Amino acid sequence: MGEPMPQVPFLDVAAAYRELEPDVDEAYQRVAASGWYLLGDELAAVESEFATYVQANHAVGVGSGLDALTLALRAVGVRPGDEVIVPSHTYIATWLAVSAVGATPVPVEPDPDSYNIDATLIEAAMSPLTRAIIPVHLYGVPADMARILQVAREHDLRVVADAAQAHGARYQGHGVGSLGDAVCWSFYPAKNLGAMSDGGAVTTNSPRIAERIRSLRNYGSTTKYVHDERGANSRLDELQSAILRVKLRRLDEWNQRRVDVADRYLASLRDHPDLILPEAGPDRAAVWHLFVVRHPDRDRLQRHLTEMGVQTLIHYPIPPHRQRAYADLPMRSPLPLAERLADEVLSLPIGPHLSPDQVDVVLGAIDQFGGRPT
Repeated sequence: MGEPMPQVPFLDVAAAYRELEPDVDEAYQRVAASGWYLLGDELAAVESEFATYVQANHAVGVGSGLDALTLALRAVGVRPGDEVIVPSHTYIATWLAVSAVGATPVPVEPDPDSYNIDATLIEAAMSPLTRAIIPVHLYGVPADMARILQVAREHDLRVVADAAQAHGARYQGHGVGSLGDAVCWSFYPAKNLGAMSDGGAVTTNSPRIAERIRSLRNYGSTTKYVHDERGANSRLDELQSAILRVKLRRLDEWNQRRVDVADRYLASLRDHPDLILPEAGPDRAAVWHLFVVRHPDRDRLQRHLTEMGVQTLIHYPIPPHRQRAYADLPMRSPLPLAERLADEVLSLPIGPHLSPDQVDVVLGAIDQFGGRPT
């Protein structure tokens, strides 16, 4: 027998389908009956609708968030031997995309309040080989894009933003979809805007970059059997496109539900001993893909919450520079904050289908935990 279901699951992905079942089923039937499953009308429609939603001129659907990053780096001219500034605290996909194009990831420590890359440290990490910066809007909180874009302009660097967790987030009143040369998205099922399989997109205001990614995603071809470069097979399919169109219409509502949960956490946990809460900043509208707290005795807190029926996760328990995949990457400087965060961060349940009663259970369980053991 498996472990019992928690009273409060971390995220109920299936609840999204239950809420939208008639519309999702209609979308599936429409695509199934069409006989056209790739590079068709549904993809063109969701690209147009998503670009408008995130305030970008163009969107290009691809096979995954990692593919979005990899193809975007190629499209903006990152080549083997280049260096790319990346956050030290992020999901490893950000680094893997850099490696996939033959470049070297150069990590920069996070801001301790937002967990995003500390824009004040970027210039010190640059070298003559630096070609691009990948800021990540981590956990749904926008990075300090004004400063990052200024640094990029001053040093003639490209900016490829990782918005895999930030669907609907806003920075200084503007959607994040065009804050950079290219902005990359994941439609993994657990995202704020999630498909029923892998999927991704790149948004941009540049018609040249958009056209290049359309070619790269389709074997380096925009005309059948004519291949201008060595591309990939990375296409957002018609079924996922149709499902995303249904969910996109509800995204603002669902994001607001996340904000409501985050507001309750922030109000109720502000004075809890030893618990450090996330901060979005006054000029940033977060969409709270994750609600990540810090605690010096994280593992004991997580065990306590599990015993109380509250499922939590750790994003992320091993920083990229400590993964075996990057054991051969020389570190120019230590990354103590990334390592400390890996030991302290804990993601509480959050999502558009988390009920007020379930939030009460989470808050009650944390309240019973108290401070450090004496």
